[in-house]
Amino acid sequence: MRLEESGGGSVQAGGSLRLSCTASGYPLPYFTVTWYRQAPGKGREGVSCVSKDGKNSSYIDSVKGRFVISRDNPKDTVYLQMNNLKPEDTAVYYCAARDPGWPTCSLDPGASGFGWWGQGTQVTVSS
Repeated sequence: MRLEESGGGSVQAGGSLRLSCTASGYPLPYFTVTWYRQAPGKGREGVSCVSKDGKNSSYIDSVKGRFVISRDNPKDTVYLQMNNLKPEDTAVYYCAARDPGWPTCSLDPGASGFGWWGQGTQVTVSS
């Protein structure tokens, strides 16, 4: 399975972007999906994740109330709607799919089972 992110770009603080993560080669509904990000000089952190059916999701505290994760399983796509963006949201954003044997999604960058990653999309927020 291949994952491809899109939707990144440059915005001013307070702006919005919607990231997409589209799978090819295998149906995405079998996988939970996590959005990670990595800022320059920092480690990778999990931002949000969504269950296989889209009914459950998790967020890190810094994006709660601003970001919304969703998925369109017939389109094999997971979205991350990012609102009220802040300069500290600047990072490369990656989506990752967790092996179908794991029933729950995870924000832990060290969690097992993440065998499929996209190439990343840059998000830059200026003040």
